[in-house]
Amino acid sequence: MKLYIAEKPSLGRAIADALPKPHQRGEGFIRVGNGDVVSWCIGHLLEQAEPEAYNSAYKQWRLEHLPIVPEQWQLKPKASTGKQLSVLRKWVGEADTLVHAGDPDREGQLLVDQVIDFLGVSRAKRATVQRCLISDMNVAAVSRALNQLRPNSDFASLSRSALARSRADWLYGINMTRAYTLQGRKVGYQGLLSVGRVQTPILGLVVHRDREIECFVPKPYYQVDAHLETASGEHFCARWQPSDACQPYMDSDGRVLNKALANNVIARIADSPATVTSLTEVKKSQAAALPYNLSSLQIDAAKRFGYSPKQTLDLCQTLYERHKLITYPRSDSRYLPTEHYLQAQQVLAAIEANSSSLTSAVQTANTKLKSRAWNNSKVDAHHAIIPTLKKAGTGISPQETTIYELIARQYIAQFYPKWEYSETTLNLQISGGVFVAKARVTRKLGWKALFESNRSTDKVAGQKAPNAAKSGNKNSAINSEEEFSTTHLPALKHGDTLHCSHGELLEKATQPPKRFTDASLLAAMTGIARYVHDPAVRKILKETDGLGTEATRAGILDLLFKRNFLVRFGKQIQSTEAARGLIASLPNSAATPDMTARWEATLNAISQKEASYTDFMAPLTSSLYQLISQSQAVLPSALKGIKAKSPTFKARGKKPILTAKKKPYSKNSPAAKKKTATN
Repeated sequence: MKLYIAEKPSLGRAIADALPKPHQRGEGFIRVGNGDVVSWCIGHLLEQAEPEAYNSAYKQWRLEHLPIVPEQWQLKPKASTGKQLSVLRKWVGEADTLVHAGDPDREGQLLVDQVIDFLGVSRAKRATVQRCLISDMNVAAVSRALNQLRPNSDFASLSRSALARSRADWLYGINMTRAYTLQGRKVGYQGLLSVGRVQTPILGLVVHRDREIECFVPKPYYQVDAHLETASGEHFCARWQPSDACQPYMDSDGRVLNKALANNVIARIADSPATVTSLTEVKKSQAAALPYNLSSLQIDAAKRFGYSPKQTLDLCQTLYERHKLITYPRSDSRYLPTEHYLQAQQVLAAIEANSSSLTSAVQTANTKLKSRAWNNSKVDAHHAIIPTLKKAGTGISPQETTIYELIARQYIAQFYPKWEYSETTLNLQISGGVFVAKARVTRKLGWKALFESNRSTDKVAGQKAPNAAKSGNKNSAINSEEEFSTTHLPALKHGDTLHCSHGELLEKATQPPKRFTDASLLAAMTGIARYVHDPAVRKILKETDGLGTEATRAGILDLLFKRNFLVRFGKQIQSTEAARGLIASLPNSAATPDMTARWEATLNAISQKEASYTDFMAPLTSSLYQLISQSQAVLPSALKGIKAKSPTFKARGKKPILTAKKKPYSKNSPAAKKKTATN
């Protein structure tokens, strides 16, 4: 008998639907027509044991216990899913062959591997376990996956990588959280000070941004526009480009800070001839953005609809599991297997049937076009999020529809031609000064036609418009789209003489950075490299997926809000006093992305069989002693006088007891149960 172990019940049912009938449904399993059995986990059936499982003395939070480093790691069954673990125990014992059908990612691999190991499967049977990778829960797709089983041993390195991450997060989170919470109590702060290798650098980003804004002092600066007229009576403007001689009156970003200098330029160019010194026109094109991965979808959903990352993920999970309208949503890939291209007509037909608002877009699509999205070399366990072949049933909410249509529109764009445009740059000389006018004009809309009614800018699905400033610094003197007019410049040539009627003074002020939003904070997490100054660390981060993973980012942000470290004001996200006090008390290494960057680099190397579990865990364990010592060196005075809102500690003897004040911190919540964050 063959036993299929799915990660969750919905996936188990989808597997059974693709296997022979008749089906016999039991509690926690389905026996199919050929005698095989499908059963499932309910997410994580096992969890890391608490510190007190290793030593009862660890129930009390005391400095002398730290660091806590298990000699033999322990997992324990979750109380809420113990019944399903018993079901699996029965069928694992009876099965001749096991098929691992966890989600196609690092955590999904470890989740089922740990159950197989925990249930005491023999080494001989473990060697025969097969792996089924399912990213689309429709019957045809599941059938294909069942016919393409691979040895589970092929994914052992992926499991080791996830195991190393899980244990390292436990070690770092448990020890650092206890250390700083105990330190906080010394200055009167009674709250939980959770520290994690991902959550804390994210918090550090927000705290740093908030401080920048609060300390920001605006500076006035000046620009000059020349108003020009051609011989045929056409009018346009060109902007003054300060020369090197103006450097003493400019800041490091090229802004003129001296108003008298700008007024002098205006006086010189009034009623003066202007000569064209050069004119260039460059024809350019841009392909549509690739289909979504989870982060890019969450960013776009936040920008367009104000959805939080968790909202978007929850909507995706429903579309995937209940409605079966999209493929696996926790994907970090934006590419598709080449074989999927053969299904394009069917997918487009399903989109047309499911969304009347996309009918015209589908009918205009050209399936003879093939974007760069189809690339087998960039696809491994999972691929980009796209619509499935399923026709929608009833019960789809308006919010689910918005997410489905975002995903569908991005897929349709793969069958549209490139956006074609031209950029014209005109250089002029007026009274010895250099002036520039630029224009960008669309020649063919191409894929942009799909988004014209949805966006008023050139940015689509998280894709930067051409020549947008990479730094995103709004204070730059010559920056992004402001450089370009959206209309044609007059037809001119080198040497033409124009008339400058007058100059116009533009008085501006530098602007502080913007507060983080869900969209910009997610973008910062995925593009964290631009916030790092160390070139070596920046290089590592560019080669990884940033802070956190597709599967964990939404949960980490949600946790920071529940722990009262972050709060929302409309769409803006700000740090609380407790967050600022914590970040001020931590060493720089804990509050910046550098450490987690090095972690992720090694974890990726483990998954690629380029490093070992020991390579990662040994130095981390050694560093804990130094980290704990460092935590006790200075009292966290920044937390003095800050009142904890929730959760808080009340002294009961020598044992800290976590007390709930708000619903998220009920006695059954992870925060109350574990008293710490491990990520």
